[in-house]
Amino acid sequence: MRSRRLALTAAAVAALAVTATACGPENSDTAAPASSPAVTTAPATAPATATNAPSTAATPSAAAKPSAAPASGPASTAPAGTCGAKDLVLTARTESQAGGYILIAAKAKPGVTCTLPPRPPVIAFGSRGIEASKAEQGVGLPIRLSGSDTAYAGVMAKTTKDNQAVEFTDVIVGIGNPDPDPVSLPVGRTNVDRPIVTNWHNLPEDAVPVH
Repeated sequence: MRSRRLALTAAAVAALAVTATACGPENSDTAAPASSPAVTTAPATAPATATNAPSTAATPSAAAKPSAAPASGPASTAPAGTCGAKDLVLTARTESQAGGYILIAAKAKPGVTCTLPPRPPVIAFGSRGIEASKAEQGVGLPIRLSGSDTAYAGVMAKTTKDNQAVEFTDVIVGIGNPDPDPVSLPVGRTNVDRPIVTNWHNLPEDAVPVH
């Protein structure tokens, strides 16, 4: 009986030895771990290419640029063209002040803007061409005429004290000397001898001739 137990014991020891040999380190070098997870490599994120980024700084749009200044700027202050008699509506009336004189008024015709030169109008009487001389020593100022603007000049037809004179019923008014388009204005019967004329003025009271 004891011999049978020894035989069984020996068989068990032999079985354990075989099992230990099968699980030894020699087999562990070649066997892959059963539970090793598969390694998955995630695709690398591609960096932004050069074409995705602006190559230069943004340029302001044309709408953001300041507009160019106007070539002409604010309203021009250059003098208007010189008036001629044909550009004006001229009238004449007699005044009793200073012993009597003729007041010439000038307005620009509708739609016309012009400038009277800084000198007296050209005043003459009759076909003989008795021309008025300057009543003022100083030089006048240019006067711009447009719309209802009015300029005035005074004519003293007779400056002598005697009774010598020539009678006329019209006065001839020009702007330039000579004026290609002088205007003849009725003034009634007027004695003329050595006439004088003032510069153009903005106010009628400044156009009273003094001899």
